[in-house]
Formats: sequence, C-alpha cells, structure tokens
Amino acid sequence: MNWKIPLFKMYWDTQDVVAVTKVIKRGSYWTMGPEIQTLEDNIAGFIGKKFGVSFNSGTSALHATLLAYDIKHGNEVIVPSFTFIATANVVVLTGATPVFADIEKQSYALDPEDVKEKITSKTKAIIPIHYGGGPCKNIKALQEIAKDHHLVLIEDAAESLGAKIHNRRVGTFSDAAMFSFCQNKVITAGEGGIVVTDSKAITEKLQLIRSHGRVESKEGYFATTRELDYIQAGYNYRLPSINAALVLSQFKKFNRIIQMRREKAAYYTKKLSKIKDIRTPAESKGEYHVYQLYTIELPDKKTRDHLQQHLTKAGIMTKVYFEPIHLKTFYIKEFNYKKSDLPVTEEIAEKVLTLPLYPSLTKKEMDYIISVIEKGCRGT
Repeated sequence: MNWKIPLFKMYWDTQDVVAVTKVIKRGSYWTMGPEIQTLEDNIAGFIGKKFGVSFNSGTSALHATLLAYDIKHGNEVIVPSFTFIATANVVVLTGATPVFADIEKQSYALDPEDVKEKITSKTKAIIPIHYGGGPCKNIKALQEIAKDHHLVLIEDAAESLGAKIHNRRVGTFSDAAMFSFCQNKVITAGEGGIVVTDSKAITEKLQLIRSHGRVESKEGYFATTRELDYIQAGYNYRLPSINAALVLSQFKKFNRIIQMRREKAAYYTKKLSKIKDIRTPAESKGEYHVYQLYTIELPDKKTRDHLQQHLTKAGIMTKVYFEPIHLKTFYIKEFNYKKSDLPVTEEIAEKVLTLPLYPSLTKKEMDYIISVIEKGCRGT
C-alpha cells in the first residue's frame, strides 16, 4: 500500500552520503575496513563497556553471543514472548530451548517474579528486552536473579540505544548486550548490530564466531599473504565497512535525532492523553526513553482493531508490536505452547498499537494522525 504516512522513515543527510561514498571510492576494504574498529570503540565507549564487536544484523549478534557463552542443546534460556521473534529464534538455533516468561504491564518487559518461577536446573541464561526505546523497568531485579542463580544475563537492547534507567545506560546491567542498526532503529545502516561487553574472552569468541572461526592477523585477512589458522567452525557475520561508515555518520547526529524523537513523542502524549480510551507511553522517575516506537494501549482488542482499520483507511500505517511468539505456529508445534500460557503477554498484545514516529514527521502530519485517532475513538 502507498501510505500517506508510513510507520517510519530513515533520517539521513549529506554527511551520510559523503561517509558511504568515501568508502566506495576507496575501492578497497569494503569489509573489515578501519570504520569497523572505530564503530566498535565508539559504541562500546558510549554505553560504558570495554569492548564492542559488530555484526551484520542484531539477530546474528545475539546468536553469536549465545554461542560465545556456550549455550547449546540441553540448556534453557528464559526469554519474553512479547518481542521480535529473533529473541527466541536465536535460542532455538543454538539447540537450546527457549522458555517464555510473562511480562509486567508498565514497560512490557520481563516480570522478575515469573522469571523466578521458570528457572530450572537446565536454565543457563536470561534475555530481557528493552521495549521500544525504553528501559526494562525491573532490569536491576533481573540482574540480581541472574547473579543469585549463576545465570548469564544478556540484554536484548535492539530498540533502545541511548535509553537510561537509574542514571545508567541500557546495556550496562548484563554480561553482554546487543544493539541493532536495522532500518527502523534510532540510528541505522539498513542492517547491522553490535555486542558490547567487559569480557575480553567473550570478545575474542565473538570475533571467531563472526568470521569463520579464523584467528585474524593484525593486518587482517584481506591484507596479508600469510595463511591464517581456523580454530573452530564459524559464520560469516561481518558488518560491511559501508554500513559501519553509515552508522558512524548517523551516530554523530545521535543526540539531535533522539531530541527530535522525544519532542514528537511529547507532542503525541500531550494530545492523545486527553482521549479517555488511550494509554500513552510514559517515563517513570529515573527513566530516559528514546522512543524508537511510540506505542499506545487501547481498552481491548475490538477497540484496537477498529482504530487500526480506521487509520489504515486514512492512509496511516500502524503496526502491532508485538504479537506473542509463543502463539506462532512453529512454537506451538515444537514446544507445545498454547493460548493462556502467558496471560499478561496475551492481554497486552491484544491492546497495543504502534503509531508513526520518526524525526522528519511534521506537526501537520501528527495533527492529522491525532485527528483521525480522535474520530476513530468516537466511532465516527
């Protein structure tokens, strides 16, 4: 459909074009160029971690992280069902079993009490997500649970680069954290991801997994005539230099991009909070939200679906983030999940609706969206 207002648009300027063009015109090192190390150092430093390892997607980054922590067949990993399906799929791809825990209703993140109920002797790790650009409300509690049970804690922070809670950045509460540069994220290269950690050993494992299990020379594979050794089986999960250059260029505008997103979110909230049937996203005390998504909550599925249809007819794209993973065909067939297994997740998934939000969204467009929502909620 040719949307009048899409769900998202990438924010770019001539600096981005120059950065990518520079790599192209160089005519070499379109992969593993100097931009890779610069990006890894910059993002790790920004988060407050010692090391960063880039990947060609957030999904491959998360998959590699599980492999680096030796998660495998016979292990269980506790994950939310209210997330993008990659959070669970990567567990399956290691041979381990994803165990879904329910969420709490405020930040739509893992409920620590249900997580504790799901821990068994087979549990190896917990993967909380930071939903939509906001921090996981109970990340400190989950950190304590992981510590008490000697579990690996991996933050899936794909959507929340720059978010903070308790004066700490998302990504600093865990053994390792993943961020995504997919096209709908706050800064993007179309695809890409990064893992940050304080562990040198995990960093070295991630680098092996990323590039065929190869022990790299200081010069790099593409710059040496020496035969290099391969000490394990690995993947080709490398991020191209062109993508890294684009992320670095976007990162220079990070504060401005986030400020624009926050201003637009504040405008939405000011207007939409006056409509009695709508719950708008909110920051609790000590939280800082980057609004990768602007998700509202309606009273029930019927109201939500009616509003979504009303917006679609007006040419406004919306999306349900997220439908429960445990009710997708694969997880029903392979792991015997069924409706009512995660009551809060299922309730929230029937009520949420994500609205268009991006830096170039104009006040006129927002006013149009708001007016259509007002009419939709009145049933006109």
